[in-house]
Amino acid sequence: MKLLKIILAAGIIGGAMLPLATAKPEYAKKEGKPCTFCHVKPGSKELTDAGKYYKEHNHSLEGYQAPAKG
Repeated sequence: MKLLKIILAAGIIGGAMLPLATAKPEYAKKEGKPCTFCHVKPGSKELTDAGKYYKEHNHSLEGYQAPAKG
């Protein structure tokens, strides 16, 4: 019974937080990239360099070059 209450509470809290998400699945689908390409972690509002570029360039990655690794 205790486990059921925990699961129910987690579901309610999770459902209440869904509208707070800023990532748009259509952007990920349009660009063929996972959400974490533009966001630091799933559900985060914090943007990567790619996400900042995308936001500043009219929701387009055209011309974006990822920094070289290493």
